[in-house]
Amino acid sequence: MATGGRTDPLVSYHFHVEIDGITQAQFKECSGLGSSSDVVEYKESVKGATVYRKQPGALKWSDITLKRGISDVMELWAWRKQIEQGKIAEARKNGSIVLYDQADKEIARWNFKDGWPSKLSGPSVKADSSEVAIEELTITHEGMERVA
Repeated sequence: MATGGRTDPLVSYHFHVEIDGITQAQFKECSGLGSSSDVVEYKESVKGATVYRKQPGALKWSDITLKRGISDVMELWAWRKQIEQGKIAEARKNGSIVLYDQADKEIARWNFKDGWPSKLSGPSVKADSSEVAIEELTITHEGMERVA
């Protein structure tokens, strides 16, 4: 939010996850919004001197990791079940991670395409703990773009 010529950084707690057809997905944590490239190193001779060069190689997309308190809603588990049953084409979904400012205005959006749940873990349970039971979802996808 702009304040007298400066732009304040966004807070990380105010975000939503949108996944095609899955509406019961509210999360407490999200990571993996990015990409990287392998580095290809080579050397060449320039006027008799050895020069080392680096250039981008294969592009890689980070997996998205989401964490939330477990509930009785089974949509994410049903989504993962499609992968377990070999229904890969049905399981692929597009989605977005959307960050909002304090006035509930959308301020940043990362869209991913052809995502599928490569991992879904239930909570670690402990009889002497009163913490919220957390499940973790990993989404593998075929591309991401920050559009806002």
